[in-house]
Amino acid sequence: MAASQRVYMDWNATAPLLDEARTALVAGLDLMNPSSVHGEGRAARAALEKARRQVAGLVGASPANVVFTSGATEAANLVLTPEFRMGRRAVSIGHLYVSAIEHPAIREGGRFSVGSVTEVPVTSNGVLDLEALRLALDAHDDNKGLPMVAVMAVNNETGTIQPLQAVAERVRAKGGLLVVDAVQAVGRIALDMEAIGADFLIISSHKIGGPKGVGALIARGETLMPAPLVRGGGQEKGHRSGTENLPAILGFGAAAEVASQNLEDRNARIASLRDRLEAGMRQVFPDVVIHGAGAPRVANTCFFSLPGLKSETGQIAFDLEGIALSAGSACSSGKVGESHVLAAMGCDPKLGALRLSLGVSTTREEIERVLAAFAKVAGRLNRNGQAA
Repeated sequence: MAASQRVYMDWNATAPLLDEARTALVAGLDLMNPSSVHGEGRAARAALEKARRQVAGLVGASPANVVFTSGATEAANLVLTPEFRMGRRAVSIGHLYVSAIEHPAIREGGRFSVGSVTEVPVTSNGVLDLEALRLALDAHDDNKGLPMVAVMAVNNETGTIQPLQAVAERVRAKGGLLVVDAVQAVGRIALDMEAIGADFLIISSHKIGGPKGVGALIARGETLMPAPLVRGGGQEKGHRSGTENLPAILGFGAAAEVASQNLEDRNARIASLRDRLEAGMRQVFPDVVIHGAGAPRVANTCFFSLPGLKSETGQIAFDLEGIALSAGSACSSGKVGESHVLAAMGCDPKLGALRLSLGVSTTREEIERVLAAFAKVAGRLNRNGQAA
């Protein structure tokens, strides 16, 4: 099928490169090393710092607190560590608490040992169980070090929005640190790290239309920082050594500036398309299950199940109809497996689920084409609810 006939509905996996990001990226290819002190190096440094300001502006942070990394996974591994420093003083983090629906980059626990990571359950709608978090923190052993809580702002599969301010209140009450995975949130909901009380935010370029292979760890302040993961020449104030990927960073900055503009209008348009999509799906197949629909969600995400349809079968069937969607997270080397998010929500993890995610260029015509494909796929289910 020709590319022009296909419909891309996997924006949560990656967003198409924005024209503004492409222009900035290409311009960056001709710039020199930003660590050099000559004129060419200073010009590169000025471009780097402009991008740092653009990324910081997306989440209401200080540019001085933005550390560029190779992506969100590296940023997670940088910050999820028992070893922190406050100036010259070592600060120990005794235990990591993560929600049961976190992305694997968080669930793996970074540099914490397996025994130092505790999963906190979620409700049937995929929202962090705040009482369970309180109990877990109350049981924390302060003698072993401070507690750290890592939670995503928006779930990558269901699109559910987590109660970050309430989480921050509980973390503050225990004197702990809050790490927020904002990868699926930036550009979709308003984020201000001071307002939500996050100590660290993790974001990714390619989720907002920037280049792949670049992300950032953003700190609330400059004093308390994790021990470096990548050591060497001392770039990024010693927090992440190695010459910065300047072209990708400039593309990241340009994408961040676009993502911060017209957020309400953009979301309203996308929400109307998503609502039309889900209404049409229910009309065609009333037994369709839309996961997380009972909780606040970002405007662009629909994670659904057709009883009797396996994820692998459904993904192939839609692909053959010209619809690019996914079976949840697309960050596991193309693997299609059982969803830990569904399991955490109390659903049978063997229940096949597919994710449709919209973006800024999604059109009403594309939604109707998706619904036509949905009708064909649903029509192949026989009376027993099995794929025909």
